[in-house]
Amino acid sequence: MNMQNNIKAEGVSTPLSPRRGAGGEAVFVYIEIEGKNVAEVSQELLTKGRKLANELSVELHAVVIGTDIKGKVEDQILPYGVDKLFVFDGEGLFPYTSAPHTEIVVNLFKEEQPQICLLGATVIGRDLGPRVSSSLTSGLTADCTELEIGSYESKKDGKVYENLLYQIRPAFGGNIVATIVNPDHRPQMATVRSGVMQKALYDGEYRGEVVYPEVEKYVSPEAFLVKVLEHRVEAAKHNLKGASIVVAGGYGVGSKEGFDQLFQLAKVLHGEVGGSRAAVDAGWIDHDRQIGQTGVTVHPKVYIACGISGQIQHIAGMQDSSIIISINSDPDAPINRIADYVIVGTVEEVVPKLIKYYKQNSK
Repeated sequence: MNMQNNIKAEGVSTPLSPRRGAGGEAVFVYIEIEGKNVAEVSQELLTKGRKLANELSVELHAVVIGTDIKGKVEDQILPYGVDKLFVFDGEGLFPYTSAPHTEIVVNLFKEEQPQICLLGATVIGRDLGPRVSSSLTSGLTADCTELEIGSYESKKDGKVYENLLYQIRPAFGGNIVATIVNPDHRPQMATVRSGVMQKALYDGEYRGEVVYPEVEKYVSPEAFLVKVLEHRVEAAKHNLKGASIVVAGGYGVGSKEGFDQLFQLAKVLHGEVGGSRAAVDAGWIDHDRQIGQTGVTVHPKVYIACGISGQIQHIAGMQDSSIIISINSDPDAPINRIADYVIVGTVEEVVPKLIKYYKQNSK
């Protein structure tokens, strides 16, 4: 039985980091870059960070670290409503390596004492986030699907905490949705996958201040002992996250050959193909096409779910689709409860008909 309960778990961390005052602290976003280009996930987090900062009546700050980036990244960051941007520009800061970036962020946060820190749940964010969190004994929630502001009453002493960050994510194999709070330690840290939040330029008022701190004051020479000998970025094979039409298959597709039909349907619709974790684990589709909590989050205009049962982990990656069409032989499949249209039948009999009739009506 798949339970979709909502629970609150109190953040656990060591007593070495005392609670700091809640007034005037900023929401911080760590900006990830590739060369001189800001990662899309960082712009998505800036959009969410701006909303959180407005709700808390505090400023939105950001930090970006790289080499020869001064004057080349600011316009990609400030328009999302950033009040203050810290640009650390120096040799050896790109490509990313753990030690210098960790030292810079930790020392900056000791000065600025942010209330909240958001990072992308990327290769870099998954490395940097825990290191910063451990150094500041602040706690960290990974792979959040929602971020909200709310209150929390401690069951231990009855104390009520206001304006905490609700760090929401599926837990225990996706059987529950957990709301995690961190009442006593700062910053409250969370990572979010690319595509979970939607980016938008900010049309309100913000300060847009940019500062260029001296790198040497924040990082030691020893942090640069590890050198990157080769840095190579492989281009994406598809545009699943940005597709307006997504055809997704689950275990109900039945085979790798069954996915060939989904690729044919996606081709005639000018869409992309994705899959559930069960289909990926079965080897029927590549891992980089996995949609859900542990895969890609998509926001298409049309989402066609073929043979997908609709576990909460998968729903987390596609629930914001404008129109959801479910093709399933089980009329009681969980995904049918959120679908706009339900076609009861097997993928083998329905998909070829969709291809046939679309071709006929598109001439």
